[in-house]
Amino acid sequence: MTTLRDVPLAHGIGGSADLPISPTLAIAGAVAALVVSFTVLAVAWRTPRYDEATSGRPAPAWLDRLVSSAPWRVGLRVLGFVLFAYAATAAVLGEDKLTNPIFGMFYVWWWVGLVPLALLFGPVWKAISPVRTINLVFAKLSGSDPEVGVFTYPERLGYWPAAIGLYAFVWLELVYPYMNELGPVRLWGAVYVAVMLVGGALFGNTFYERADPFEVYNSLVAKLSIWGSRDGRLLVRSPLANLDTVVVRPGLVGVLSVLFGSTAFDSFRESSVWVKFIQSTDTSSTLLNNLALLAFCVGVGVIFAAGSMLTGVAPGTDRRTLPDQFAHSIVPIVAGYIIAHYLTYLVEFGQRTLIQASDPLSNGSDLLGTGDWSVNYWLSYHPTFLANLKVIADFV
Repeated sequence: MTTLRDVPLAHGIGGSADLPISPTLAIAGAVAALVVSFTVLAVAWRTPRYDEATSGRPAPAWLDRLVSSAPWRVGLRVLGFVLFAYAATAAVLGEDKLTNPIFGMFYVWWWVGLVPLALLFGPVWKAISPVRTINLVFAKLSGSDPEVGVFTYPERLGYWPAAIGLYAFVWLELVYPYMNELGPVRLWGAVYVAVMLVGGALFGNTFYERADPFEVYNSLVAKLSIWGSRDGRLLVRSPLANLDTVVVRPGLVGVLSVLFGSTAFDSFRESSVWVKFIQSTDTSSTLLNNLALLAFCVGVGVIFAAGSMLTGVAPGTDRRTLPDQFAHSIVPIVAGYIIAHYLTYLVEFGQRTLIQASDPLSNGSDLLGTGDWSVNYWLSYHPTFLANLKVIADFV
């Protein structure tokens, strides 16, 4: 019999709804974060302190040689493609059961797991992306350059395609009523791969840097890691100095608004207020959730844009450019909020996925030797520690 803990639910179950976070503690953490942030910005940080051209120090020479070596880069590409092929096998040949590991790979490892990987190791998805690898192989076979496509990527598009792609994912994850069925997951994955391969062929690797929702997402969070680069050399930087290297392009606010707004909506939809409202109306819950998700994402963008444009600026500054210029300041908030909201989900359902991955075809096999492992629910068994940890993540 399948129990709730066996089911990789398509939303963050580690949110406020399942934790005894006292309102006093949550409010205190939020107020403290705001007070400290605005005090530092208003009093102690009135002029720029980081310069991309000079910030950071060279990483150890042996480490720089390792990560820049061809075997290292090829090894990461092989790893990424093997994971992709394994997941594709489970999606195409596996059974339409909740124990199919593709659900955990798709909703847990890929979506949530990219955040801690980015914080620890930098832009991981760029290094292991299977669509980049396929595009590279096609380019080599045809004698072309994977960096250059048939057309030049339009600057006006910026990160908007990535924002749309991220919204399509969170829509599937949070409001689509059949998100836990195999068909929609297969279709979403197939469309993603197809769009990425066509885009890479048309616009080269620039397309992945600006339009791949997961590369843009992972690379933004990676700006909070200590790893950077300049002139092909690996650097160790302060995370804040790394944030200074975010390239401002159209759509940056859109990307961060989707990330922040969707996570906020995921918390809100589990609240008693929203649940009671859904139950008290004859309007379709799917329609209401769709409208609420859109409202949260658009609302975050509008509020941030308005606040940015109302700040004091030097004479002659076009206020319409300010939201994108300030957008990188949201990255720490987004990363902290995602960790706080999805921590339990990642740790516990991430383990469950590893166990299920040993039997991708649901035929009783144990390919990885993890089939008899059990999930460690230590975090859930220590709710006070977990609650405090999540408040700290929001604060930091």
